[in-house]
Amino acid sequence: MQFHDPKNMAVSIILEASELLEHFQWKTTEEVEKYARENQDEIKDEIADIALYLFELADNLGINLLEAMGQKLSKNASKYPAEKARGKHTKYNKL
Repeated sequence: MQFHDPKNMAVSIILEASELLEHFQWKTTEEVEKYARENQDEIKDEIADIALYLFELADNLGINLLEAMGQKLSKNASKYPAEKARGKHTKYNKL
């Protein structure tokens, strides 16, 4: 557990997210769709790496990740009511 402190876990999440992003860098939407189909196993591995680090970070901090996600979805629903936010990228305080 020497390297599993919150800072190192957060850094690892970003590094793995960067590895995921590399799969899509410089590609058009059409190229991404084709690439994602053809490289699903590699992309799946990167997503799994991110999830593993995220779950471990949450566990190390005593956070129930599924509960936290549910709470965040509730917050987002009130910040971005569907009838106001649908189809827009406007920040919640500008809706």
